[in-house]
Amino acid sequence: MSALCLIFPHALLRCGTLFDWPKKQEQLKSVQDRMSAPGFWDNPDSAKETVAELKRLKAVIEPVDAAAARLEELETIAELLRESDDEEVRVELLKGTADLTRKMEGIELLNLLSGENDGRNCYFNIQAGTGGADACDWAQMLLRMYLRYFEKNEYEVEELSMRDGEEAGIQSCSLLVKAPYAYGRLSAETGVHRLVRISPFSAQGKRETSFASVDVQPEIDDIEIEVDWDKDVREDTYRAGGKGGQHVNKTASAVRLTHLPTGLVAQCQGERSQHKNRASARKMLMSRLYLLEQSKRDAELAKIYGEKGQIGWGNAIRSYFLHPEQRVKDARTGVTVGDTQSVLDGDIDVFIDAYLRKRAASRAV
Repeated sequence: MSALCLIFPHALLRCGTLFDWPKKQEQLKSVQDRMSAPGFWDNPDSAKETVAELKRLKAVIEPVDAAAARLEELETIAELLRESDDEEVRVELLKGTADLTRKMEGIELLNLLSGENDGRNCYFNIQAGTGGADACDWAQMLLRMYLRYFEKNEYEVEELSMRDGEEAGIQSCSLLVKAPYAYGRLSAETGVHRLVRISPFSAQGKRETSFASVDVQPEIDDIEIEVDWDKDVREDTYRAGGKGGQHVNKTASAVRLTHLPTGLVAQCQGERSQHKNRASARKMLMSRLYLLEQSKRDAELAKIYGEKGQIGWGNAIRSYFLHPEQRVKDARTGVTVGDTQSVLDGDIDVFIDAYLRKRAASRAV
């Protein structure tokens, strides 16, 4: 049984090489020194970026440290098994080895997130396609799925804007998702998502195909893009809130910005202050303009946007079948899951991980 543990030291050594472990440790110490220096919080923007850098470094370092500690435990258990040949110890070693294998797989996946912006927070947007109530209902189902996923992974989520559908569901929403490597992982979800089911809005019980798109952009603070806010950007203000009730904002505090040369739109209604919503919308628009400029230089990113296509359509990245059979299939990787409810409850790592591996393999060719 002890031979089962021999592969892990080599895997840990490989991970240390992939992540340039000594450099990561030096970077962590440098960040911690900066944070402990007098006056660190005098510049809130700089402090915020430093704290984010600390989280990104710990997201890599802590899993490897935990795996190394787990390996030491397994080596001790393996020694006990050699001495006693006890069945309970054998079962404990098998379970521990499986747990360590999962930890190592997670570490290997982190290595795939090596893009310039992969470690950043992200803007996460859902847009209903054509199809009226069915499409809006599907967009809301997707929102629920992703909120469950964010909760399970302890991602911090801030609602920036939400537009209700006329009959049901939502027309669109924008979220700010905060977590180390949020953009790197969630960028795998960019594209058109297709739902096939018996429409709950059809009196005849007809089968309906609905579409919604997901778009993900990195949150970037230090963007150097010139924008003529007076000439090139149209600002619209409107009342925030849902379909009514005591929480409807009575003032026009929500802000929608349209970049006229490109048609890009950013909107925010999460704050009661119009000033704060305008600042958030500008930041989101700058990130989208940055990504657009980057896509012009980066054929890979341009391809990702090409995969998204138009919301109308025949080019979905993933299809969710609720009738006549139940399954979810990713068109990019071929991964298929039969338990549709677990997927809609946020169990989507299998799709994200498979896509990240395939993308990394294609880049290596």
